[in-house]
Amino acid sequence: MAIQNPFDVLTRHLFADPGTRVYAVLDGAAIPDLPQALRQHRMEAVCLYRGELIPELARVAPYQVVLERESPFTAWVLQQGWGRHWGIFALSPVEWRPMREHLCGLVMAYDPDFQPLYFRYYDPRVLRVYLPTCDADELRTLFGPISRLLGEDEDGGLLKFWVAGGQLGSERIELEIPARSQAGEPGQGAGKE
Repeated sequence: MAIQNPFDVLTRHLFADPGTRVYAVLDGAAIPDLPQALRQHRMEAVCLYRGELIPELARVAPYQVVLERESPFTAWVLQQGWGRHWGIFALSPVEWRPMREHLCGLVMAYDPDFQPLYFRYYDPRVLRVYLPTCDADELRTLFGPISRLLGEDEDGGLLKFWVAGGQLGSERIELEIPARSQAGEPGQGAGKE
C-alpha cells in the first residue's frame, strides 16, 4: 500500500464538501509574524479580538481567514503549520460576517467571579481537551453554524469533531508528517498569491 502525502490527505478532508467554506482560525501567538504573513499573501483576514489593539496584542491575536483549495497560503499553513499548533479549521456553509460574529463571541469566557478571560479555543491543544468535557448546550454554543472542527492531535494526526443529536462525534486520521526544519517564517514554502 502506497503512503499518501499527509498534506494531500489534509486538503482532501478540509475541502471534501463543495458547499462548505473552510475557515482557518490562526493563532498569532504560535505563528511568527502572522499579520505580516497575511499581508504578504494578500489574505483577507480579520482579527477576532474586538476594538483597536496595541501592536503587541495584534501580533499574538487570533485571525479568521477563508482558505481556498489551491491557494499558496493554504499550502503554507498546512505544510509549515501542521504539528505546530498554528490553529484550527472550521467548516461551515455560512458567509464571512456571520462566521466572524460567531468566532468573536467565543474568545471571552468568564470565571466563577465573572471576571473575563481569553478562551484560546483556536489552539488545537486546548480544543481537543475541552470538547469532550462539553454538554449538549456547550456544544451547541461552541459549534453554532460550524458543521465540523478540524485540528491536529498531539502526535500530528488529524482530529475531526462534529455534533449529532447533541453529542460530540470525533474521528482521528493518522498522518505521517515528514521531518522538517524550523522554517515557518512568513512566506517560506509558498509564493505570494
